Amino acid sequence: MKIVQTTLPDVKLLKPKRFGDHRGFFAETYSRRLFEGLGVNVEFLQDNHSLSATVGTVRGLHFQAPPYAQAKLVRCGRGAIFDVAVDIRRGSPTYGNWVGYELSSENGAQLYVPTGFAHGFVTLEPDSEIIYKCSEYYAPETEGALRWDDLAIGIDWPITGEAILSEKDATAPLLAEFNSPFEFRG
Repeated sequence: MKIVQTTLPDVKLLKPKRFGDHRGFFAETYSRRLFEGLGVNVEFLQDNHSLSATVGTVRGLHFQAPPYAQAKLVRCGRGAIFDVAVDIRRGSPTYGNWVGYELSSENGAQLYVPTGFAHGFVTLEPDSEIIYKCSEYYAPETEGALRWDDLAIGIDWPITGEAILSEKDATAPLLAEFNSPFEFRG
């Protein structure tokens, strides 16, 4: 597994080794022992799988607040997405900063998004399937969101045309209106 350090020190881009032949490929996408060796000491409790049928579908920027905050390990099993993490830890030197990477079935890349970061993505191909591990169970009473197109964050989304959004994402608060439940502990 190759690890790429991002400009947000706690967010990691991971590139599992693929072993291929005329039948296709095999890749080990998660190994607790390997991840601990890479400094990712998280116990994942839940796996999620979503499908976004239309190109330009935006999901995010989402998080769960403590005590049910979630770290995520995100990959794209079919199609392609532009995956984003935003630092929302009060007092962090990178508060409000973001990183984004293309994750696709072709490149096999994964993004590790620790707690204290909002997460979102936009689909780049039709029928994109996103598979992700979470370090905490879903707790709807603690879920939150930030506006995906907040100019204060300034994400350079690769979107042509109108974004396809849920009502929750379309009406999420701006970073300036947000009182983060996360605190940086550097």
